[in-house]
Amino acid sequence: MKYRTFQAGNVSVSEIGIGTWQLGGTEWGDVPEDEALDTLRAAADAGITFIDTADIYG
Repeated sequence: MKYRTFQAGNVSVSEIGIGTWQLGGTEWGDVPEDEALDTLRAAADAGITFIDTADIYG
C-alpha cells in the first residue's frame, strides 16, 4: 500500500480509501453489522487508513 503525508507533517493516509456510505443502510438497504465489520477489517488488513465517512450516511 502506498501512503501520502499531509503537508502539515506527521499524518499519512493510504492512497486508496474506502467509502462507507453503503454500510450506513440508507439507499443501499441494510447491511448486517457483521458484514460491515468484516469489510472494515479487510480494508484495515489491506493497509487502508483513509476511510470516508459522513453523518448523513446513516
